[in-house]
Amino acid sequence: MSQQYDVLVMGAGHNGLVAAAYLAKAGKKVLVLERKGYPGGGVSTRELNTPGFWHDEHSSVHIMIQGNPMITNDELGLFSQFGFKYNYSEVPHATIFPDQSTLFTYKDLDKTCESFAKVSPKDAQAYRRFVKMSEAMVPMMLSGLYSPPPPLGGLVNTLDQSDEGRVMLDVMQRSSLDIANEWFENDKIKIHLIRLVTENLQMPDELGTGMGLALMPGIIHKYGVSQPVGGSGKLSEALVRCIEHHGGEVRCNAEVKRIIVNGGRTSGVELQDGEILSAKDGVIGAIHPHRLRQFIQGIDEPVLKRAERTALAPFSILVSHYDLNEKATFYAGEEVAKATMLEMMASDRLIDMLDDFDQLRRGRITERRLLAGGDETHNDPTRAPAGKGIWHGISFAPYDLEQGGHARWDEYKEEVGDINLEGYRKFASNLTSDNIIARTICSPLDLERSSPNSMVRGDLHGVAPYFYQMLGHRPTPDLGQFKVPGLENFYLVGPFMHPGGGVFGAGRATAMKMFEDLGMDFDALVGENQKATGKVTSAPAMKRPATKDMRIISADNEELMSVSAIERSGNDLLIKGKSFGTMPMTARLSPAELRKGIKMLNPKMLGFMVTMPFRKSEDE
Repeated sequence: MSQQYDVLVMGAGHNGLVAAAYLAKAGKKVLVLERKGYPGGGVSTRELNTPGFWHDEHSSVHIMIQGNPMITNDELGLFSQFGFKYNYSEVPHATIFPDQSTLFTYKDLDKTCESFAKVSPKDAQAYRRFVKMSEAMVPMMLSGLYSPPPPLGGLVNTLDQSDEGRVMLDVMQRSSLDIANEWFENDKIKIHLIRLVTENLQMPDELGTGMGLALMPGIIHKYGVSQPVGGSGKLSEALVRCIEHHGGEVRCNAEVKRIIVNGGRTSGVELQDGEILSAKDGVIGAIHPHRLRQFIQGIDEPVLKRAERTALAPFSILVSHYDLNEKATFYAGEEVAKATMLEMMASDRLIDMLDDFDQLRRGRITERRLLAGGDETHNDPTRAPAGKGIWHGISFAPYDLEQGGHARWDEYKEEVGDINLEGYRKFASNLTSDNIIARTICSPLDLERSSPNSMVRGDLHGVAPYFYQMLGHRPTPDLGQFKVPGLENFYLVGPFMHPGGGVFGAGRATAMKMFEDLGMDFDALVGENQKATGKVTSAPAMKRPATKDMRIISADNEELMSVSAIERSGNDLLIKGKSFGTMPMTARLSPAELRKGIKMLNPKMLGFMVTMPFRKSEDE
């Protein structure tokens, strides 16, 4: 007889853990199954070389999760109950150029403009305007990032209703290079800004990727950039504690062989060792669209073919993990060591950087490397024994090499690691043989082996963040609502789903979808936590500006629409205002729709609404 659970989750990556945590907190009997010997997936921290030296295997910097209500409202109690803590550096991003000159993006906008002005006063002024535009876009985008997405066509229609929306729509379809060239003149500043968003595995000139450049400054200056104290994997560890606290389980060394489907309904999973596990309410699977056929039988062939046509990132990364006898020091000075994200450029000419990305397209490893990384013990001494350091080096690399394809990586990665080390040594003075205790080089092929059902072809972010693969079309229109057509009780989770790759805490949206299908109240669950814990100070929260307009607020305490006027138009009611603080919007309420709304109200609720104007809000 199979073991019975309410919910089974295939894959203990952070997104699967997030979904499981919300369901466990709601009282569901949850079991998370992980093929590896430890949880976390791409959000894990391990002693890769020497005991006491803790390295982030994949993700290191947590940016996009900063707007997630899971963090801002501590919905799962990760901060208040389960020991999670973020470190926010005042230097989110820095770039060192070959002459050891630097550019800094500080959390403080004025300091950032001062840094830019040393290179180009005109571009410093332009950056201030650019950040203002970016900050206006942030609430519009972030409000929909952590819940099931709207249809792509519907979003386009909404954006096309106003000048502000059309600007945003334009940005979403252009490349980061286009936007940088439009706003700025100096090559160093363009490189500094573009190079940051290419960390999302985007080519600078790839159309449909411009939103990264448009949003990143607004996010950095509003929220900052963080790393968990103790390493990226501390997020996954806190999520595991949360799941177990609420009665759930996380089982490692448990590889799923197939999803069991009976009559179009998911009923459980079979493990590689033959064990059968049953799920009453559903199965959540971290299964890449290219791998659906491998695990699930009976999906319509057109759905599978569209899934298998999803475009992946045009390149991957090669990661170098070094244990150091002493912390790394930089020729450019101590301040760059504090940068959470640090780029080390082999040229200060934009055309050279573009040539370097073109070489990646052709599968080539060149002497002029695109390097990033640094010693994370400068901001977090807990990552290594006292006085010692760790070097986390990242360089872009093709999955398929021009000579030998991806199969060549096993024999070639140490040689590329040596080439990268020579590049790092141009910026760090003590990456010498006598200071290096040990190292591990991780190739794009190693990334795929590490997470074969998520990081296909070494794409850490699942599928490429192109415009046609975003929102309700991520990864395809069929799968964009976290479900597979024709298959009941099965839900998708992972970096290939909305809102995208990286550390988003995106499993929250999968959980919301499952709550909806099960007739459960997600808002009530997170609302109870906010009443119990109060306002959280461990992570910054967005504040609504004071206004005389009526405001429609989301369950996440974000402003969806400010209403400036209510007017009559024939027999209809027009509600006029702005959505997300910037986009003009007019909503129309017809008599038929009003009658439908009234039918939803029972006598008790009607009485409440009559007295509602005389009651006080919680924030009054």
